[in-house]
Amino acid sequence: MAVADTERAGSVCGDSGSPFSEIIELNVGGQVYVTRHKTLIAVPDSLLWNMFSKKSPKDLARDSKGRFFLDRDGFLFRYILDYLRDLNLVLPDYFPEKSRLQREADFFQLRDLAKRLSPRVSKDNSISEEISQSDTEDGAQQCGSSGGADALRTVSVGGAVRSPSLDSRKSGYITIGYRGTYTIGRDIQTDAKFRRVARITVCGKTSLAKEVFGETLNESRDPDRPPERYTSRYYLKYNFLEQAFDKLTEAGFHMVACSSTGTCAYTSNDPNEDKIWTSYTEYVFCRD
Repeated sequence: MAVADTERAGSVCGDSGSPFSEIIELNVGGQVYVTRHKTLIAVPDSLLWNMFSKKSPKDLARDSKGRFFLDRDGFLFRYILDYLRDLNLVLPDYFPEKSRLQREADFFQLRDLAKRLSPRVSKDNSISEEISQSDTEDGAQQCGSSGGADALRTVSVGGAVRSPSLDSRKSGYITIGYRGTYTIGRDIQTDAKFRRVARITVCGKTSLAKEVFGETLNESRDPDRPPERYTSRYYLKYNFLEQAFDKLTEAGFHMVACSSTGTCAYTSNDPNEDKIWTSYTEYVFCRD
């Protein structure tokens, strides 16, 4: 919606006395959201409440299409917006970015949400199993400054004390794939030129992929996938195969198979001109 359209809509559809329109478009870190004005001001004294109730539209940053711009994590903002709609927090069964979401809640000054996301520490300084491992590590760092670092190295589960690093690991397979191009020049010189496409795909069970690659996994093409379901739409945020292999090795996986195909994508009648080939390669990793 253009700036002029937004202001014109605000004079017609906005709340009484508000310069904002009833429907507001946001650009949060490149992700576009459309919501109601009353949703953004649902929590008094929050950052969004101050932005959309105490300021005018002219005071707020906009992108090239007139949307209000926020330079924050666009993926995690969906959970911020869900919370503002009914003040209730619902997360997927497997959600490894709880500590990052807590940071976003702190930024938007949503104190109750941040409190719900904070790690729960019991009287004996053990961290509840209800939080993710990343939260456990953050909580250990915070409480370690008060002298409880040694006690926080263990997690209490059902009365037994064990280290998070010794948690049972599920067996399974993960397939890594990438598509690249290379040229065969004169005298069959295959090493003349080589270029990798900047995308490494990840196929396998959702929970395994998130365990191994964590925050380096891009889930935008298949968000909120249940942990026991399989996906072939994830890809990595980097383009170094060796980095992916290191991650898999650290998680206890080993390579069991690989395959590659090549197709001539461009050829010329000129014998002095290089032939361009495309290839697709898959590496299969297993953890017993």
